[in-house]
Amino acid sequence: MAFLDDDLLERIHNRAPRYDAENAFPTEDFAELKAAGYYGAFVPKEYGGAGLTLPEIAAEQTRLAKAAPATALAINMHQIIVGMARWMVRRGDERGEMVLREAAEGKLYAFGISEPGNDLVLFGSITKAESDGEGGYLLTGLKVFTSMAPAWDRLMTFGAYTAEDGVTKDVFGVILREDGGFTMKNDWDVLGMRATQSNSTRLEGAHIRKDRVLGVVDPGASKEPVVYGIFSNFELLLGSTYLGIGERAVEVAAERVKTRRSVARADVYATDPDIRWRIADGALGLAAAGPFLRELEHDVENGVDGGDAEYPRFSAAKNTAAEAAIHAVDQAIRSMGGGSYSRKGEVSRLYRDVLAGLFQPSDQESLHGSWASLILGPVSSYAHDAE
Repeated sequence: MAFLDDDLLERIHNRAPRYDAENAFPTEDFAELKAAGYYGAFVPKEYGGAGLTLPEIAAEQTRLAKAAPATALAINMHQIIVGMARWMVRRGDERGEMVLREAAEGKLYAFGISEPGNDLVLFGSITKAESDGEGGYLLTGLKVFTSMAPAWDRLMTFGAYTAEDGVTKDVFGVILREDGGFTMKNDWDVLGMRATQSNSTRLEGAHIRKDRVLGVVDPGASKEPVVYGIFSNFELLLGSTYLGIGERAVEVAAERVKTRRSVARADVYATDPDIRWRIADGALGLAAAGPFLRELEHDVENGVDGGDAEYPRFSAAKNTAAEAAIHAVDQAIRSMGGGSYSRKGEVSRLYRDVLAGLFQPSDQESLHGSWASLILGPVSSYAHDAE
């Protein structure tokens, strides 16, 4: 049984054009999602949540994305952090319990990882972390693409701390909105996913209290619970969200060609073999991406160790879904004709929204680099004959 009921999704769907046009945060959507218990849906029952599994919350994200992509992408960042906390607790790291309990209570968590010009993303911060002398840290730096900027209660973020011995560690933790120490820029005026309101956030000595430090780890990909928990949930839930955009585009196109008529053929376009091929072609990519995501979601949920290929496979699943969704939307637009070019049409908004999948990590360059290393080994492993 689905967690989000169809009537709720229909209301969210009907509001999506307005929030996109106004470039505004979907306040009503989030109020209804909170009232429905969606903030705690992914939280285990023993911590006060609904106890959905990773495959189940991923399916909900796909459904929500079909209704309103920007609302889905925004709340997705909260679910990623809950997923991280679930993983931490399952691996014996009790620091994740705080996140789970607060999410179940209705606190909204946002994701403050990306930094301008930093292609290490999760695997190394350029934000500076300094000790507060009491086991906590003060962070100074600029974070970008911080979804739900107007609304979050908690910001999960990280920075680089260099100890007196010169060793640098990445510090992950949670800052409270009421503690201040940050400035929110009003700079989210973008092509698509406008309602996420992912404004840049300048950390100005933002305080991670001692009891809100989630991990102090070596930079880079690792099985550290906080790093693995973020990466696995990020890639898989993001892929599931984009899957929903592609599926919705196919639905819209299929309905349109059943009524759009060809003067030359004196029939609806749903009988045109070329149009039928386009819509089927868009759907085929999604049909392949879905099982790939679900396989990895079940593996993570069941603690299956994917070995050296695990991180690259997470990246591949996200990219496969995002690229399939982009292709599906493109084929939908082509099949619907010039009418789809109208800015007010749903497929036009889907076209703009789906393009965000090009930029969110792991991107195509990172994906191909990791797979090349997996297949060929690192470049440094080859001996170069200087002569």
